[in-house]
Amino acid sequence: MKRILSMFILGLTLFATLAYGNESFRKSKCIHVLKLGVLGHDVDGLWSGFSRENGIDFNLEAILAPSLTLFGGALRPALGVSINDSGNTSKIYCDARWQYDFKMRLFISLGVGAALHNGATETNANNMKALGSHLLFHIPLEFGYYFAPDYSISVYFDHISNAYLSDHNEGLDTLGMRFGYRF
Repeated sequence: MKRILSMFILGLTLFATLAYGNESFRKSKCIHVLKLGVLGHDVDGLWSGFSRENGIDFNLEAILAPSLTLFGGALRPALGVSINDSGNTSKIYCDARWQYDFKMRLFISLGVGAALHNGATETNANNMKALGSHLLFHIPLEFGYYFAPDYSISVYFDHISNAYLSDHNEGLDTLGMRFGYRF
């Protein structure tokens, strides 16, 4: 628990440093948005259908600046990490993320990518998911609001699974809130 809390504090410090204190980094335009969130882990009743694991996930994500205009929105690469506070499944991920900004400061974002996790691939335990493979598909969905020109708050959902490419495919869903800073 102390290690996870230390990692979260380190991530928060990095977030604050990049968002507020480093003008040369902000001008380099390598990161478009940094997001920090608190997510419910393995939430029951969503895409996976049931819950076995517990805890809270601390999420840190960087949406990179290179973009491609597609269907009125922007397609960008995203890199992230979600660390579980209870020692259950944590993950790192890389996505292609499409975001559409509405005129009233609202936005929707969805994507597809890959996640690498430290959870079980096979298990009979009642408190762990059998995810089938360490490399999984990652599917995020986010609805948000820019409450200031560069600051956003959003509801974030993501799903990881192997899409039935393995015998075990219980999947895992997270749901929560994220704060974002746009450079």
